[in-house]
Parts: sequence; C-alpha cells; structure tokens
Amino acid sequence: MRFTMTKQLTNIRNFSIVAHIDHGKSTLADRLIQFTGALSEREMSEQVLDSMEIEKERGITIKAQTVRLKYRAENGQTYILNLIDTPGHVDFAYEVNRSLAACEGSLLVVDAAQGVEAQTLANVYQAIEVDHEIVPILNKVDLPAADPERVKQQIEEVIGLDASEAIEISAKTGTGIKNVLEAIVHHLPPPKGDIDAPLKAMLVDSWYDAYLGVVVLVRVVDGVIKKGQKVRLNATGAIYELDRVGIFTPKLVQTDKLSAGEIGFITASIKEVADTNVGDTITDANNPCKEPLAGFRPAQPVVFCGLFPIDANDFEDLRAAMGKLRLNDASFSFEMESSSALGFGFRCGFLGLLHLEIIQERLSREFNLDLIATAPSVVYEILLKNGEKIKLHNPADMPDIMKIEEIREPWIKATILTPDEYLGAILKLCQERRGIQTNLSYVGARAMVEYDLPLNEVVFDFYDRLKSISRGYASFDYHLDDYREGDLVKMSILVNGEPVDALSILVHRSAAESRGRKMCEKLKELIPNHLFKIPIQAAIGGKIIARETISALRKDVTAKCYGGDVSRKRKLLEKQKAGKKKMRQFGKVEIPQEAFIKALKMGD
Repeated sequence: MRFTMTKQLTNIRNFSIVAHIDHGKSTLADRLIQFTGALSEREMSEQVLDSMEIEKERGITIKAQTVRLKYRAENGQTYILNLIDTPGHVDFAYEVNRSLAACEGSLLVVDAAQGVEAQTLANVYQAIEVDHEIVPILNKVDLPAADPERVKQQIEEVIGLDASEAIEISAKTGTGIKNVLEAIVHHLPPPKGDIDAPLKAMLVDSWYDAYLGVVVLVRVVDGVIKKGQKVRLNATGAIYELDRVGIFTPKLVQTDKLSAGEIGFITASIKEVADTNVGDTITDANNPCKEPLAGFRPAQPVVFCGLFPIDANDFEDLRAAMGKLRLNDASFSFEMESSSALGFGFRCGFLGLLHLEIIQERLSREFNLDLIATAPSVVYEILLKNGEKIKLHNPADMPDIMKIEEIREPWIKATILTPDEYLGAILKLCQERRGIQTNLSYVGARAMVEYDLPLNEVVFDFYDRLKSISRGYASFDYHLDDYREGDLVKMSILVNGEPVDALSILVHRSAAESRGRKMCEKLKELIPNHLFKIPIQAAIGGKIIARETISALRKDVTAKCYGGDVSRKRKLLEKQKAGKKKMRQFGKVEIPQEAFIKALKMGD
C-alpha cells in the first residue's frame, strides 16, 4: 500500500492536541482516526495511540504519538492532516514541547464540566510560545455536570483566548467530530516551506524497534527526503543512508519520499536512540542547508533515586533492562553505584515522580525484577571554599562540611488551581513546605495560586498531599526556576549504630528535627523485633537529634526451672543478657524493603 504525496502545502495541516490530563485527548484522537476511516472498525481499539500497556491501564499518555489522516472537506478538497497526540502530565512536558515544535496549530481540549486546569494552562502557554493558531474545543458536553458557557468564559478570562466559537463535542459518543475536522481545515494555517530548497528536517522523536532498528520521526521543513538518500545529523555530524521513508496511518506505511511540510518516519541502520538528539536538524550530506533549526530544550532529569535489585544476582539483568528502557526514553539516565546496605545498583535520573513510578513499574512488569528504590532526591549545587562548583545527585556523596561554602537547592514556580473551599489548607501546605506566595487571583469560583517552592519539598509527597486535602479537585503544574542558597544539612539514619546510606537525605535545618523524629518513629513500627535491642537514631554530623529503640524479643529461658534455688534462674538470665549483648555487637539487622519505601513517605 503506497500513498501518493501532495505537492501542495496548502492542503496539509499539522496539529497537536493539548489538554490537562484526563480531559479526553486520546479519545478525541480515536474519533478523528475513526471518522476519517484511517482504521477499519475491526482494527479500532480504545486509545489507539496509547500503545504501552501501562498507558492504557492508567489512562495516561506517556509518549507523544503521530498519525496521518486523509479528510475530504465540505468544500470538496482532500486534506492531509498530521496529528500528534501529546501527554498531559507535568512530568512529560518535554514531550509536549517537542511535539508542538513540529506543528503550526493546536486543538485545545477542555473538559466542559471541570473547566480550565493547571496543566491546560501550562500546555497552552507552550503552544502560544511557538506561535500556534489555537482552536478551543469543549469536550464531555453530554455529562450532566457540563456547563459550556461557564467554561468558555473561563477560557477567555484565564488564557485570554476568544472562546465564542469554541466547538462543543463529546469525544466518547462522537458528537461534533465533523465540526472539529472542518475547524482544523479552515482555522489552522498550512505549513510554510520550500520544496526546491536543500533538505532541512527536524528530528521530533526517535524510538527503538526490534525489527527496524531506530525509527526517527521527522518533520520536513524544506526540500525532500527520499529513500536511498545520504543524510547528515547536524549535532553528531554522522552520515547515514536511508533504508525506509514512510508515514503512520497509524500503521507504518512506506512511501518514496516526504516533501516540505510533511511529517513521517525514516530508518537508516542507526544503532542507538542515544545517537539521535531530539530537536536536531537532518540535512542532505552532499547539499546541506545553510542554517540549522533552532531545536528545543533537552529534557533535564529533575529527580534522582537509587534502584537496587533485592536479589544481588539480578544486577546484570537490571543493567540490561535499563539499557532497553533507555533505548526508548532518552530522558531517563542512569549510572552504577554501590551501597553498603543494598549492594550494587544504579543511580537514576527522572523528569519527576510519575516518571520514576512508571520506569519502576515497567522494570518490574516487563523484566520481572524486584527492586528497592532509595529516597528520591534532587540535584543540589555545592560551592566549595576553593571556588569549585559541584553538582550533588546523592546525599551519601556529600563532601566534608568544612570544605563547603554554600549549598544551593533548585526552586520551582508552581501554579495551583483549586476550588475556593480548599484554599486555606493548600496555602498552609505550601507554607509548611517553605513556599513563597507570588500571586493569588480568582477564575470564577476557583482560586489560582502561584508559589515559589523548593523542589526537594515537592519531590516526596507534595502531590499526594495536595490531592488528598483538596479531594482531588486541585490541579498542579510547575517548571524549574533557579538555584537558591539554603540552610541545608545532611541527615543520616543509624540503625544499631550503622549508617543506612539509602535513608540519608538533605533537609532544611528548621525541619531536620521533626523529619528525623518522624523517620525514627516510622522505622520503629516497620523494622521487626530481633533477639536484641535495636537503637534507631537520626544524626546531623556527630549530633544525634532523634532516637527510638526497638525492644528485644525475649525468650523465656527459665521455663524449664521447676522450683529450686533462685540463683539458678538468675544465672540463666545473666547468661541470656550476655548473649544479647554479644548479638547486638555482631548481629545484623534485617530491614524489610517496605520499610524503606514507607519510611520515605513522610505524609501525615
């Protein structure tokens, strides 16, 4: 099956769908695919573009996906529509960022019952930044709680978009889908580009396929990309010969070439995804373009944590599994580390807590690995007295306190949208986490609060706490702002006098004592009793700031004494006491895996 290419840029539309998580992007994409007949009824499934099992199960999009549709409009012309479905969750904002760069317009999907949420704002601002034409769409208008007029007003007040002609649809039932397609054709601009200029294409995404090697998603800006052509990747300077050129319908369909304005894929015997930098410029090796494209922000890991196999024999399997995940997720980074408590493992970098959770789940599901994760931590900047500046990923590697001039921690700008009745509790939560309020405004009956917050206060359980105090109604979005100096100290946890490096964390001095006390109390509940007393201590440097003791299990050694002299009983008890003392010296405390995970969740 081969497609004929259109020469006319005027009949191409490249667009993406942006929305808050759960507002119906993937369902709308399904309906557009169905309406244009790209897949037969038999081939259709729920969330066609969410190919990962974990995406379908959680109902979220993790990887941006692409599909090319053919639509015959009411004016009799046939249009080629290239749709990129983007993730809605804050952790995958970089996926959104690069998908938008490949398009000229966006469909802004807003739930007609819930209205504008924090993520809606973040994603629509990204679209406005790249000069997109935006078509507002109100989804779920068939719900009893839907109030389209109120939501239109919200879109105008909060985002500043004219929503008077917003299209009302129900992606679930398929109501209003034709109007969406007509709006795409008439309101979104065609791509600009010169077919006769030297080849200039943008590398939008890449992933590994077991049969084809690395598949590269490209947006051709100028010129033509053909099978058999030699191309150069601007960032690495590597030259490849193209084996295949094609499009997604959403099945892979090979074509002879892709012209300016089109989106499709190429394969060229590229061995690793790491060789293809997202946002790179692809050009003809023999006739390169003069100016490369601007590209876009690379994904920066924000949260770090150690992953260790429970069974030390699984270490090589874990290394191989991580290598495979890295093939498809360039934002996931890892390096080897060892821990006295947990043995060999890896220090991994993630885009946020959801990203961490998903990687962990994929490792246990797809590769059958049992893992322990250490406390998530953020990247600190440490300025040493000799003028050197180092980045600290793991609190266990902190240099000697005497050599440190100052410690800087990352701060974020957070936007929280919440119904009015939960505002007080949310402000209190942000205050507790050392937040600085920068703005408070109202959007109808909902408050929009903007805060500067230290990232290490958000990493643990901020999102869970926010959801629980607002009964799930508050929405939260953030982006990294800058590094600021903080009065931070390293808190170590000692179990039976031995430091457990997996539990050491950097905390603000003001919160250290309460954090240490909570952690000791929690570990006391979680570590089972042994035959000897176990002290659990939280320490800053040489100073113990909190302590709990787990009492010893006591075996009744006098059970076999019937009557007789009391000194005999005493002798047995003394012997037991000496044995316990010796055990405490040489005994090993077994800390169960759940204890690590639960001790690190510091929610009330």
